[in-house]
Amino acid sequence: MDKKKEIPDIIVARLPLYLRALNILREKGNTTNSKELGEFLGFSAAQIRKDLSQFGEFGKQGTGYNIEFLSRQIETILNIDDDWKMILVGCGNIGHAIMNYSGFSRNRFHIVAAVDSNPELVGKTVNDVIGIRSIDDLQQIIQTEGIQIAMLTVPAAEAQKMAEKLVEYGIKGILSYAPVLLNLPDDIQIEYIDPVLSLQHITYYLK
Repeated sequence: MDKKKEIPDIIVARLPLYLRALNILREKGNTTNSKELGEFLGFSAAQIRKDLSQFGEFGKQGTGYNIEFLSRQIETILNIDDDWKMILVGCGNIGHAIMNYSGFSRNRFHIVAAVDSNPELVGKTVNDVIGIRSIDDLQQIIQTEGIQIAMLTVPAAEAQKMAEKLVEYGIKGILSYAPVLLNLPDDIQIEYIDPVLSLQHITYYLK
């Protein structure tokens, strides 16, 4: 059985948090331990040890973890020890904000192309790097560049149809900013970014 499928997704989702914490703790020293990581992230030390043990043994009792080594191991597990190409679909307000955000490239995720159906946007350059191309070029771009990840920022009414095209053209993972659930094959990885849902979660505790 595929080892990846045996590990609960909630554990995989915590790995990027561990990696971010390690990058911050690296400024204070070369080593850390499950207690320090737990206090930093709000998790128990036992939870962290249990999560990491799903992927191997990365530390020694009494000495903790070497931060550089553990960081590299988590990067390998998450397949981010190499660069990833992405395509942005939808270049409205959210799309422009994404193209101007430098955090993706710092973490080895590179927007190599952006497409839109609005002819007034096609041909424009954002952040002096990304040129907006026609949605008609979508298939050719994905297949020529070998892109596996798409960022979807189209209106909700267009999201499902566009997501289906992305899958048809070879996309394997979608980060969707559209406020709608996508119905796609099980082997397509989907993550949703919806600030309204997060705000509604927050307001539950505020009154």
